[in-house]
Amino acid sequence: MLISLDLSGDVPIYQQLRDRIVEGIAAGTLADGESLPSTRQLAADFGINFHTVNKAYDLLRQQGFVRLNRKSGAVVGPTPADDAFAAGWSGRARTVLAEAVAKGLPAAEVLATCRALLGDFEKQGDESS
Repeated sequence: MLISLDLSGDVPIYQQLRDRIVEGIAAGTLADGESLPSTRQLAADFGINFHTVNKAYDLLRQQGFVRLNRKSGAVVGPTPADDAFAAGWSGRARTVLAEAVAKGLPAAEVLATCRALLGDFEKQGDESS
């Protein structure tokens, strides 16, 4: 999986790492059981502090996207969504949609974008199967 980060952007690097890994899982480019690079290796690849990578991996673990093991490191292993995840996801989606509406984007355009993005993940997931 190729990860792209904006090291000078407003979004914290650990959050960008977390987001790209979740996108990789959703797209099927990161499969269940696949090992992620070590924190030190990924940090060296990007020229960032390994604690930044560790923070992203720990967040992914807390959110149920990866398992952390002393021997094998971070391994993709998403856990099924529970009620708490569903409620949190819905709240985050509501905020993002509210931002689009508040900025004046037409509802039809917002819905079309959501469908297209979801379709991208479904297509990519189908191709990796």
